[in-house]
Amino acid sequence: MESPVVVGVDGSAESLAAAEWGAREAARRGAGLRLLHVRGRHPRQAGTDITRSADHRLALRVLRRAADRVHAVRPDVHVQEAQVEGPAAAALARAAEAADPLVLGSRGLGRVAGLLAGSVSLGVVARATRPVVLVRADAAGEGEGGDGRRDVVLGVDVIEPCDEVLAYAFEAARRRRARLRALYAWRAPDRLTLGAADAGPAGDRGRAEEWLRFLTAVLQVWRDKYPDVDVLETVAEGKPADALLKAASDARLLVVGHRIPGRPDLPRTGPVTHAVIHQARCPLAVVPHR
Repeated sequence: MESPVVVGVDGSAESLAAAEWGAREAARRGAGLRLLHVRGRHPRQAGTDITRSADHRLALRVLRRAADRVHAVRPDVHVQEAQVEGPAAAALARAAEAADPLVLGSRGLGRVAGLLAGSVSLGVVARATRPVVLVRADAAGEGEGGDGRRDVVLGVDVIEPCDEVLAYAFEAARRRRARLRALYAWRAPDRLTLGAADAGPAGDRGRAEEWLRFLTAVLQVWRDKYPDVDVLETVAEGKPADALLKAASDARLLVVGHRIPGRPDLPRTGPVTHAVIHQARCPLAVVPHR
């Protein structure tokens, strides 16, 4: 049985978009949808009985509004509503362990809506051991009512390819009947260390062709597993985050990996993940791996 899609909701426009995206994803997977509101946003927020009662009533309103949004777009999806105590990052990271995926509403530019502000979203991604999807308010539908040809974009590390990330991206493209654009960004060696024959455009073309061959080899086994997924393999010279953001400017979904830190007491996101969390305009799936 499929794990439920879990959506963190706080009443903001972004979290309502996340609920809509989560409903569509649950329908694709044949899974249930769990709407989750975190009470007690701060670690030391104790509160009185009156405060806790007010928080409970607020949570019910937030959850009901999100459920109404879900029923409007996917009335066939089974919805559960739940409240948990904070702090938010820890509660949402725990929720991610039983989710596939956990979905949060994002404003981009380093801020995530309401209780999921800034450091909380980064903290959830850094701690989560299951995929986390961030959705902006204007990206919930993924073009489903319009241009269904938009790609799923995948950032690939051809040096250390990760099965979890590749599997998530191929499955996402299959469910959407979308093309998968797999991208590897490479950096040219320091010109001072190159010979004259390697320093010019011909050298750059040769390196690009070599990286493309590496990428093709990495993806071949996944092409065989998913013969119905149309795959476009691309390489680009430059910073990985810049190349991914450009490729995903009109994507249905951007998929990147996140290496789970060896020390769980020091959760962090890598520079590429950090950059795309802040700047991606399409829905972003961050897939953790060892």
